Amino acid sequence: MIIKILVENISNIENLESEHGLSLYIETKYHKLLFDTGASALFIENAAKMNVNLSEVDLAVISHGHYDHGGGLKAFFSVNNKAKVYLHQRAFEKHYLNRPNGEKSDIGLDETLLPNDRLVFIKDHLVIDEQLELFSNFVGDRLIPSGNRDLLIKTGESFIPDDFAHEQNLVINEDGKTLLVTGCAHNGIVNIIEYFRKEKSSTPDYVIGGFHLYNLSNNHDSVVAEIGEYFMETKSKYYTCHCTGIESYKLLKTVMGENIEYLSTGSQLII
Repeated sequence: MIIKILVENISNIENLESEHGLSLYIETKYHKLLFDTGASALFIENAAKMNVNLSEVDLAVISHGHYDHGGGLKAFFSVNNKAKVYLHQRAFEKHYLNRPNGEKSDIGLDETLLPNDRLVFIKDHLVIDEQLELFSNFVGDRLIPSGNRDLLIKTGESFIPDDFAHEQNLVINEDGKTLLVTGCAHNGIVNIIEYFRKEKSSTPDYVIGGFHLYNLSNNHDSVVAEIGEYFMETKSKYYTCHCTGIESYKLLKTVMGENIEYLSTGSQLII
């Protein structure tokens, strides 16, 4: 399995640009798939430079209804005329960020894309085929990201806290190994893995994604250390990026050593 990071918050490669967002290209024995599109069409530019032909992608997943993960969806349709795009049925709800000055900023997906017969809306669980599975909207209360408090849904004229039922996670099985891919882990990365463990009676071999640890409260260090200790207990290999934040990654690295790595724009991984 080959994973290429088309877009992430930072880039260490001179000819690849970065943005606040996430987009992964994943090639398996049976699929060429796109997980998220980043915030703009930048993932298309970077894909060309990384020898990824997006017209050959046969399936795409949008992890949740925020622009930094699905903002490039319209651009994707312009370069790919066949891939179905899997989203949660609540992904196109009106999502907002509550800024420090009280302003509510729209961070949702482009509603002009609706209706579209290439969009596949799912509920809480879907087995796509023997290799791919999606799950979302489960109950868990361990180490919920504090940054969630500024993320809202608008219903009518009212703003209410986002419950992140629209956030889905991707499971890929290949050659007896399992990869869990998260977008932002707004539901809490520990809760996501615990749900996986409950359903599969095991932990994933690999975990890739953002863990939403860049905006923690005053006990930041202790929370990150607790998460790192939990990660070590799972015996999984972790690759993180995007909303984990560099400082939180460094803290996790002190706890986990070689069991965690950071994937920036242009990173390529074979597992």
